[in-house]
Amino acid sequence: MKKELIKIIKEAGEILKEGYYTKKDITFKAKKDLVTQYDVAVENFLKKKFSKKFKDFNLIAEESDNANVEFNNSIIIDPIDGTTNFVNGVPHTAISVGVYKNKKPYLAVVYNPILDELYTAKIGKGAYLNGKKLKVSNENDFQKSLLATGFPYTSNTNEDDLNDVLKKIKLILPLCQDLRRLGAASLDLCYIAKGTFEGYYEMNLKAWDVSAGILILTEAGGVVSNINGDEYTLFEDKYLVASNGKIHKKFIKNLNK
Repeated sequence: MKKELIKIIKEAGEILKEGYYTKKDITFKAKKDLVTQYDVAVENFLKKKFSKKFKDFNLIAEESDNANVEFNNSIIIDPIDGTTNFVNGVPHTAISVGVYKNKKPYLAVVYNPILDELYTAKIGKGAYLNGKKLKVSNENDFQKSLLATGFPYTSNTNEDDLNDVLKKIKLILPLCQDLRRLGAASLDLCYIAKGTFEGYYEMNLKAWDVSAGILILTEAGGVVSNINGDEYTLFEDKYLVASNGKIHKKFIKNLNK
């Protein structure tokens, strides 16, 4: 399944790549939540191919109506994670596909065709970038840790969310090496997996943002939890906190000060 999955996703990457260098038609799902014709084209391509090849799995995808789709044996699709980056020519954008069996991660692919980065993982088999095995960093000093975060689309409509984002930046920024905001959750998780970041946190993420990155990170030796340090649950938890594992307890403590 893994080889077929990668082949299809790489084919879809050509659609993303074409769109990246082309004028786009942009519509807004919300004031800060963009969608282009290429999001829809990539998603439709993946759904058509996956539905033929992987009949034992249902499909949950960002631009689709998932109301009647039960999460269980599922392929979770983000056709273009980082659409705002995609629209504005920032190369931090990717196709994210997480395959779940009995609600547990089984396979993961995050593909950035602009930078030619293919992140893959299979449960119990490790995580890889373009075929090279990934391992999280060994940094255990929170003050020396480079962290990443993201801002929710609700920041202009929900004052509580905005205030919580600002509060946590004020808590975290003085205590770490620095804080990055690159705008694609799937890749942020992969960057921890390859040792670029030590940690990442964000609120209001959708399942398709992180379904693949979670497995890639954990297979590289990292840890993912909710903000209380308990197991992160797709479709339920408000906050995701991810790290190399070595700073995780301190990370949780600092976020909850």
